[in-house]
Amino acid sequence: MAFQTSSNRVLSLRTCSSLRRTASISSLCFRRSSSVGLLSTLNLAYYSTYPESDICSSKRRSRGPTMAAKKASEGVKPEDGKYKHTVDLPKTAFGMRANSAVREPEIQKLWDENQVFKKVASGNNGGNFVLHDGPPYANGDLHMGHALNKILKDIINRYKLLQNYKVDYVPGWDCHGLPIELKVLQSLDDNARKELTPLKLRAKAAKFAKATVKTQMASFKRYGVWADWDHPYLTLDPEYEAAQIEVFGQMVLQGYIYRGRKPVHWSPSSRTALAEAELEYPEGHVSRSMYSIFKLVRAPSASGGLLEEFFPDLCLAIWTTTPWTIPANAAVAVNSKLQYAVVEVLPPSGDVSTSPGEGKKRLGNILKEQKIPFLIVASELVPTLEAKWGTKLVVKKLMMGSDLENYRYIHPIDNKECPVVLGGDYITTESGTGLVHTAPGHGQEDYVTGLKYGLPVFSPVDDDGIFTEEAGQFRGLDVLGNGNTAIIDYLDEHKSMVMVEQYKHKYPYDWRTKKPTIFRATEQWFASVEGFRKAAMEAINTVAWFPSQAENRITSMTSSRSDWCISRQRTWGVPIPVFYHVDSKEPLLNEETMNHIKAIISQKGSDAWWYMKVEELLPESYREKSSEYVKGMDTMDVWFDSGSSWAAVLEKRDGLRYPADLYLEGTDQHRGWFQSSLLTSVATKGKAPYAGVITHGFVLDERGLKMSKSLGNVVDPTIVIEGGKDAKESPSYGADVLRLWVSSVDYTGDVLIGAQVLRQMSEIYRKLRGTLRFLLGNLHDWEVHNAVPYDDLPSIDQHALFQLANVVNNIKESYENYQFFKIFQIIQRFVIVDLSNFYFDAAKDRLYVGGSTSFTRRSCQTVLAEHLLSISRIIAPILPHLAEDVWQNLPFPFTKPEGSIAKFVFESRWPDLDQRWLSSTNEEIDFWENILELRTEVNKVLEVARTGKTIGSSLEAKVYLHTSDDSLATRLNAMCISKNDADTLNRIFITSQVEILPSEMSSEKIEYKGEYIIPGKEKKIWIGVSRAEGLKCERCWNYSSQVGSFIEHPTLCNRCHDVVSVQAPPALAAAVS
Repeated sequence: MAFQTSSNRVLSLRTCSSLRRTASISSLCFRRSSSVGLLSTLNLAYYSTYPESDICSSKRRSRGPTMAAKKASEGVKPEDGKYKHTVDLPKTAFGMRANSAVREPEIQKLWDENQVFKKVASGNNGGNFVLHDGPPYANGDLHMGHALNKILKDIINRYKLLQNYKVDYVPGWDCHGLPIELKVLQSLDDNARKELTPLKLRAKAAKFAKATVKTQMASFKRYGVWADWDHPYLTLDPEYEAAQIEVFGQMVLQGYIYRGRKPVHWSPSSRTALAEAELEYPEGHVSRSMYSIFKLVRAPSASGGLLEEFFPDLCLAIWTTTPWTIPANAAVAVNSKLQYAVVEVLPPSGDVSTSPGEGKKRLGNILKEQKIPFLIVASELVPTLEAKWGTKLVVKKLMMGSDLENYRYIHPIDNKECPVVLGGDYITTESGTGLVHTAPGHGQEDYVTGLKYGLPVFSPVDDDGIFTEEAGQFRGLDVLGNGNTAIIDYLDEHKSMVMVEQYKHKYPYDWRTKKPTIFRATEQWFASVEGFRKAAMEAINTVAWFPSQAENRITSMTSSRSDWCISRQRTWGVPIPVFYHVDSKEPLLNEETMNHIKAIISQKGSDAWWYMKVEELLPESYREKSSEYVKGMDTMDVWFDSGSSWAAVLEKRDGLRYPADLYLEGTDQHRGWFQSSLLTSVATKGKAPYAGVITHGFVLDERGLKMSKSLGNVVDPTIVIEGGKDAKESPSYGADVLRLWVSSVDYTGDVLIGAQVLRQMSEIYRKLRGTLRFLLGNLHDWEVHNAVPYDDLPSIDQHALFQLANVVNNIKESYENYQFFKIFQIIQRFVIVDLSNFYFDAAKDRLYVGGSTSFTRRSCQTVLAEHLLSISRIIAPILPHLAEDVWQNLPFPFTKPEGSIAKFVFESRWPDLDQRWLSSTNEEIDFWENILELRTEVNKVLEVARTGKTIGSSLEAKVYLHTSDDSLATRLNAMCISKNDADTLNRIFITSQVEILPSEMSSEKIEYKGEYIIPGKEKKIWIGVSRAEGLKCERCWNYSSQVGSFIEHPTLCNRCHDVVSVQAPPALAAAVS
């Protein structure tokens, strides 16, 4: 998989009219970093190719034949109306209004009844494409982040279908874990909870998860997402659970799984260990930080009397944001590379407050003493501590941190001796004192330091975050509440607390209960990431990451992560298949026992672990000793569940393969599913489970704020699609408008959505639908055999195909690079603006009044047919309902290369372009660019003439041009007398006449003038406008000196006379309503 930059000349100055003067479209990506104020100006940027002053009002352009026929069809009599039946107006059943609430479900039903996804995928022969679905939690309604994620995946899958790939997309759901367990518990009253056995809880959790899957699946389908909905993967399915047990077993046999007592993130509110991915760090958390002192009592024998002069009045000054961990203190750590100072503490100059309250700052009783002990602090922090404590610190002696190793101090609570140890680089002078209170049972860095020195892992805290009996006088107190306060007060009473103050910092919270967590040492099962970290880092380098900076993020997280705690103390999950010896507590976990349990779970599901007896769960060889064992009741981390999906789905399902081509999830999954999948795969297979990874940002409201019910800024995708109670406030936009929004944003960052954005998307969708309706309506009598060969097409039509080919190629490249916002920009500019403002505008004359079977009309229809077939397919991945609606209204069948009819748009495959369309020379491309910009300048002069009342519509005008460039003048003259009517300048300018003057002297009497300067060539074209010569043709409204020359049709021009003379009177042409 490669992500490249464009090599095509698509939408360059050569291919888009007036591009250099357009508003920047790159600003339309709704990035969080964008100015929110930009949104109010988007209408101009979206809907205009030219600056506002350059646009000739469509109401003032010539619409004669169209308006006349429309009025006639509505019973309004025009001037005469006898030629209205000769006008070829658009005819189609394709409505201007999408009526998405009705039409989209009808289209989805059509797809389902005809099994379009399955048939197209199985019929393609261009190889397999596997986008592996990351499973959302089955615990509630979908939000806009889900919509963004699933629609992005669907856009990619649908594009791959058009590219002839076999796409087998299996949707998944994460069905275990605390979120679902909590939902079940919240639905029960106290009595029901008391009667809830593990098996009853698991049954209710499974029922809830399956019901949620059904609800979420219906929503995903309504988004227009194609998937194997009949065969999703659920992490609660027995075959999935068995595959997960197999992954776990392989990691055990590799030596990567172990049981140990070490500190982990623990949630007292959930009563379980948590993984890093289950934490959040909300803004505004405030801890009570404390400066405390521990009295030194003994120096090491090798100290050489370094600090002897300060004994026995010498203390270590430490700082902590978790005073409740002081009972578990086992050492004080210093940085060997930092310089430390013995300081004399002079009494504070002002009053010392010793209030025991919860105020912002509280000084300790020690500062009221007449004689304050000497303190050891980092020398660099002396000025900072003086300011905080409001006292003078006099430096008495300096030493390095390494000099302090193995000094001994008295524990401030239980009076035991503890050592001074050397910690790591985590000890800095950014805050605190430069000395770190070390409790190996309550911190990862403390634990690592403790291993080095053989310190005890002490954690006198239970599952609820309450001090145990081991905490002595503090037993029964809440460590995050009154226990914290009690520790502070105790230390202050015993002259060991210098100061307490509020400290605002990031602190881990349980992402489900939204309550603070603690670090707590418990017996848990771990995956030793250190054992395969190098292989994981190497695997990361083999993956294509989009955006590229995503690689830096997962590299950083993987390189720094500690061992993975994979056990949870919950009921709803896959059990860790281990038995413990009744007496020794030693675990029984080997290949034989795990294979036996895997076989049971594959047949009966993981419930068997709870209802089967130990002797049934053990293999035959252990049956006689079954009474000596009990089964463990820990379940696996849900990230291990979803992180095993590559084994349970990719390796097990037909049509899929491992590794997958692509994973696509939110940026938060760098520490979640992307990482857990990587770790399990590398540990067991030695490689990453994905060849490529795409990440997207979060969805915010229009102001860039996180959505929340309390702010009232939640945008519900269901309401966007179906509408709300108030149709005016919350109209029904349909799935395609939501999908169009997804394509419009640069999803690599956070994206914005709201009412104003949706209105703008709806308007763009409406204009696109109008463009497609124009194409359909003007091909109502088209048949393939009417096509004009490319070499015979007028120049304007060849140029239109050149632009189309470039657009198709550029859009293809953007699909390949997953840059959908570029597709949105191209479609917006080319399909909605350039086609409508130029080619369609110029084509209407020959389409409506040029004659039903005339060469110019057939040549135009040839081009329109190619545009219709190409545009409907290139937008199909993004707007599948619109594309299919167009396809079902095609006025002619589309035959595939092998001869069969494509009944559905996704059967047609990606447009196969004629390479001759791209054969235009640079000179020809430059010429048409100049013609388009010249047309813009002509429109400006026409507008001035209209303001001066010389003309009304542009057909009342004659345009004069002069250039001193002989070759250009020759080319312009040739266009004025072109053999085919389509290439004439008056048709391009939508005026009645154009004359090329031999010199500017001939233009002196022309009142309205302007000029066009050809960029970079120092050449100019002089422009003049006067009233057209001759009379107005009743049929086409062009002015011509030939009107009145034909006896049988005295009100017609020469062209209309010829058309009417050969055209039999058909039934009245119905105008498109």
